[in-house]
Amino acid sequence: MKHLLILLTASVLIFSTQAHSRDTQHMLSIEAAMNSADFKEKLDPNIRFYFGNQPHPEIEKSFGKFVSNKKTNAFGKSDEAACEWVLLSAMLSLQDRVKAEGGNAVININSYYKKNTVSSETEYECHAGAIMAGVALQGEVVRIAE
Repeated sequence: MKHLLILLTASVLIFSTQAHSRDTQHMLSIEAAMNSADFKEKLDPNIRFYFGNQPHPEIEKSFGKFVSNKKTNAFGKSDEAACEWVLLSAMLSLQDRVKAEGGNAVININSYYKKNTVSSETEYECHAGAIMAGVALQGEVVRIAE
């Protein structure tokens, strides 16, 4: 019985340390991501994205604020590659919302991971672990003057 208790205690200690998954916060370049081939190929050039407090043309109509919270498989990828991929997924989700609402832009885009707002014109927040990476964005879908 004593050996069983020791074995059980050792097992709990070993597995409890492995249960704490990695959740590394990264602040990565928006410009670097937007200049990648995947972004240029998949994002509609007729829809504009304005991060943080970037200036934008006059708003003709606002359709409201929307959130895109995306996760992707990070296994076998660098944190940066996984984060860039999940950022694209989040932006495609916002792009779909723009099209559904009849807008042509998303303004005031902020990182919104775990509902914590981080505003930046140059960087987005991504959290990466051993098997998953996540990006959450919040922005206002609008129609801007052309």
